[in-house]
Amino acid sequence: MEIQRSSAFPFVHVYGARMKRKPSRPLNILVVDDEESVQKFVERVLRDSGYVTTTASDGPEAIEKAAKMEHFDLLVTDVMMPQMTGDELARRLRTQYPSLKVLYLTGFSDRLFKEKVTLWADEAFLDKPCSVKGLQEAVSLLLFGRVEAPENYAS
Repeated sequence: MEIQRSSAFPFVHVYGARMKRKPSRPLNILVVDDEESVQKFVERVLRDSGYVTTTASDGPEAIEKAAKMEHFDLLVTDVMMPQMTGDELARRLRTQYPSLKVLYLTGFSDRLFKEKVTLWADEAFLDKPCSVKGLQEAVSLLLFGRVEAPENYAS
């Protein structure tokens, strides 16, 4: 796998093949962060960008909410949370949703790679704090394989 980097957002690292076609339904994103202010920021940015969002404060709540969702396309999760790390959450959710894409938000990227040596296909990380544009670009890269979403994608 090859690392893709961009000078526009140097802290985003994306691996693997990406979706190349326009989605036929609204894209659903599960946002998990134990810091309410971060959770609300991410939710607002993604909702304003046309995505459908569901939020959770920790891993167990995220698993519970995911079980009630018909589908979701992306997990945006904090790495360091009480009860369950973001990596463990992603691993558990991917057993049920193998094509799930994951964006780790972290202020501790050194810890992410201490426990998780490499990112898997369709995983990326973005250092916190992040900008609106950085978050939008990282999500778009994971979902569409490019910085900007296709025109008129289902929202």
